[in-house]
Amino acid sequence: MRNKTALLRWLATVVAIGMLSLSGLPLALGVDFDRLQQVLLSRFGADRLPLLIDWQRMLGEERKAPEMDKLRRVNDFINRRITFDDDMSVWGQNDYWATPTEIIGQGRGDCEDISIAKYYSLIDLGIPVNKLRLVYVKAVQTGPAGTFLLAHMVLAYYATPTADPLVLDNLNPQILPASRRSDLSPIFSFNSAGLWQGTGNNASKSNLSRWQDLLARARAEGFQ
Repeated sequence: MRNKTALLRWLATVVAIGMLSLSGLPLALGVDFDRLQQVLLSRFGADRLPLLIDWQRMLGEERKAPEMDKLRRVNDFINRRITFDDDMSVWGQNDYWATPTEIIGQGRGDCEDISIAKYYSLIDLGIPVNKLRLVYVKAVQTGPAGTFLLAHMVLAYYATPTADPLVLDNLNPQILPASRRSDLSPIFSFNSAGLWQGTGNNASKSNLSRWQDLLARARAEGFQ
């Protein structure tokens, strides 16, 4: 029963109870690596070029792979090569959404940055936007003081619109169906096509504006 309840919660984020249109934003994305390298060098210097080269090589190796192999390789690469750190330490701000160029330039980021890097990587590998959702969740965590809820972001992959989505996460690096992640409760999900609100939850307009701003900055850096 717990698995069925968890799956229903996740499916609620797919049904467009209210969808806020992101008109004018691209539905298909790709990477202009020459432009990306120029931006990286100008902002962060040559120290991060090896990470960019390794990322580009990984994408090249997986371009013709089955979708599940793409998910596993991208999830593993980003989890291993991007060090988790909070926005205040990295950017001196409480909540900053970094573009993939900025994530590579810093080599570190929080759960939002890690999920965004996976999102752009998979789209570059040819996975359709409509199969991917960045999902805000509440994650059950256990610490010295007991159990608590953590605001968190993951990337979800939907083989079909009503499928049990697979969760790409940095807290749990194993890719699992949402029905097996009873520790996660989705709040809302979004991609470059729109934003979906689950029943009884409201997506913040500030989050939508932040996402639109990130998409615009990413386009300027070479992500089309």
